[in-house]
Amino acid sequence: MEPPLIKRKLIEKIVKYTNSKEALVIHGARQVGKTSLMKYLLKNYISQNAFYFDLELPGLLELCNQGPESVYQYLLQKGARENQRIFLVIDEIQYLDNPTNFIKILCDHYSSIKLIVSGSSTFEIKKKFKDSLVGRILTFELYPLSFEEFLLFKEKKYKLTKENVKAINDELILLAEEYIRFGGYPRIVLEHSEEKKYTFLSQIINTYLRKDIRDIGKIRDISSFNKLLELLASQSGQILNILEISNTLKINRETVSLYLELLENTFIIKRISPFHKNLRSELSKNPKIFFLDTGLMHLLWLKEFPKVILGNAFETFVFLELMKLNREIHFWRTTNKQEIDFIVKNKELYAIESKYNFHNINKKSLIFFSETYPCKMRVVGLKGEQAGKYVWELVKELE
Repeated sequence: MEPPLIKRKLIEKIVKYTNSKEALVIHGARQVGKTSLMKYLLKNYISQNAFYFDLELPGLLELCNQGPESVYQYLLQKGARENQRIFLVIDEIQYLDNPTNFIKILCDHYSSIKLIVSGSSTFEIKKKFKDSLVGRILTFELYPLSFEEFLLFKEKKYKLTKENVKAINDELILLAEEYIRFGGYPRIVLEHSEEKKYTFLSQIINTYLRKDIRDIGKIRDISSFNKLLELLASQSGQILNILEISNTLKINRETVSLYLELLENTFIIKRISPFHKNLRSELSKNPKIFFLDTGLMHLLWLKEFPKVILGNAFETFVFLELMKLNREIHFWRTTNKQEIDFIVKNKELYAIESKYNFHNINKKSLIFFSETYPCKMRVVGLKGEQAGKYVWELVKELE
C-alpha cells in the first residue's frame, strides 16, 4: 500500500529553509516516510522547476556519481529553467560514492540549485561524509508517526486541545492503545489486518534491523547482535547497564557500546542521560534507553503484539511524544531509589511521572524533586479516573 501524501509535522520546519543556501538533509530509518515527505514537499511547496531523483535507480545513481556538472546538464535537458531556483530532491544520498564532494561542489559552484536529500542512516552518512560540511548542510530527523500524525493517517479529526471532553478522550484512549500496541510506522498504521501488520513489521525487522544495519556496522557476530536487539527491546524505559548486558550476552563492553552507537545512529533506540546538579545523592552515570517504535519493541521482545498495554510500553509512548517536541529530556534518580520518569526543559522545568493507570501514580518523588528544583509537576496516564493529564494534553502544553 502506497502511503498517502499526508502532511508531517516536520514539513513546517523544513519549508522555513527552502530558500536558504544550505543543502537540506533529512535523516530517518527505512519506512518512516522520508520519500512520502519529500514528494509532499514537491507537490505542495516546491512544485515549480523541481526534480526528484531516486538513487535506488541505477541510471540516476550513475549520473550523480559522474558529478554535479553532469547532473546540471541533465536538469537543463529535462527542462530546468536556468534563470530560476532549481530544486533538486534526492532520495537515499548515501548510495553515492562520495556524497560529501557532491554536496560541496553543488553548494559552492551551483548556487542556483537548492539541494534537498534523504538518508536512512546517520551512521552510514557520517562514514561517507569524510570532510566537514558545516555551513553547507542543515539536518532534520524524521521518526515514526507521532500520535497526532497517527490520528491524521487514521482520518480521525480530533482537535487535541487542553479541553477535557470525556467522550472525545474515551475515543482517544482506544486509539492511543492501538498506537502503542502496533507502533507508528506509516504502513503499519494504514493496514487494518493485525496479521498483515505483523508480517510487514517483521519484514522491517528482518531487512532493516537484521540485514541493513548489520551490514552498515560490518557485524560478524550476528547471533549476539540479534540477542542484544531482543534484550534492549525488553528494557525500553529502563536504566541501561552495559556491564550487565556484557555479562548476560557474553560479549565485551566495547562491542556492546559499538552496537548501541550503531542502533542509535540508525534510529532504532535513543538514550537519555540523568538530570543532576552535582548533589551527592543523585546518580549520574547510566542512561535510560528507549526504543523509537513500540511496535518494533513488542515484536522483538514478545514476538507478538500484546493484548494489554504494559507499563514500559506506555512510558516509551510518553517518551516518544516528548522527544518529537524536540525538547531536552532527562530522567532523575537518587541513591535512595527516588525516581522521576522525565525531566523536560521547556521554558520552565517540568517533572513528569507517567503511569498507564492514573491510580498507580505516587507523587512522593515529584514533591521531593520540586522542593529542591523549582518546576512544574505533571502526572501523565491513560486509564482510570483522570488524576492528571492525558499525553495529548501534555504535548499541547509543551508545544
